[in-house]
Amino acid sequence: MERRTTLADNIARFRKSKGYTQEELAGKLSISSQAVSKWENGQSLPDISLLPTLAGLLETDIDTLMGYIPGKKKMTLYEERYRSREYYWGRQPGRMCLELLERFYPIRPLRVLEIGCGEGKDAVFLARNGYQVTAFDAAETGIEKAKRLADIHQVEIRFFQADLRDFRPEEEFDIIYSSGVFHHVLPGIRNELMKHYLSHTAPGGMHALNVFVEKPFIPKPPDSDPEAENWRSGELFTYYGDWVIEECREEIFDCNSSGIPHKHCMDTVFARKPL
Repeated sequence: MERRTTLADNIARFRKSKGYTQEELAGKLSISSQAVSKWENGQSLPDISLLPTLAGLLETDIDTLMGYIPGKKKMTLYEERYRSREYYWGRQPGRMCLELLERFYPIRPLRVLEIGCGEGKDAVFLARNGYQVTAFDAAETGIEKAKRLADIHQVEIRFFQADLRDFRPEEEFDIIYSSGVFHHVLPGIRNELMKHYLSHTAPGGMHALNVFVEKPFIPKPPDSDPEAENWRSGELFTYYGDWVIEECREEIFDCNSSGIPHKHCMDTVFARKPL
């Protein structure tokens, strides 16, 4: 029953994100609109032969449509990189953490969702400074190291494993935070994903996000993920047209994460949702 409910919710969510009515989707599948309505109400299931076409029309895959998020699947290159005893990204918080602390200090309990927390350095820093932190990552090895880091600093954080391409929060947060992760969100689902995070941010809440940006004069880094795709310059900022953009910037910087010096270009935004 749970799987059926997930499928029903996902069909409705992806259909709406594509701008299809039930009648339009039904027409593309050569079925009745009543059939689509029953799928979305959980009263019936699509015929198995329709699933590939349905997933293609909704620009997703069958696993995502069915709500299948495998816990043991190697989902990113970082699964292996995080197996080392050392912390791949170190233990010091990123620059965005410090900027968030200055912009939105937790004088009251603030609920933070960190998307793609890696080994937990930023999540732990935020929790140590009084934020109520929920954080997830696709790499199981990263989550385990993040939990150990939280134990060392004696902070409570709700960590869990999930793929950001599939997971959609159902609760509301005051802050959505993510650094260096959204290039794993391919263009076909970016609009739907961003709309979901926008709608699940509390009034007066904030997004602190950055994304890697494609530049023709910057070679691909040696540790790049072949399944990821950088964003276009300025693309991130377009999602905040009706929010207060407190800062948006684009920077080129040096990196040595793989042990081989290289460069990245990154767009960063701090935006606040109107009350």
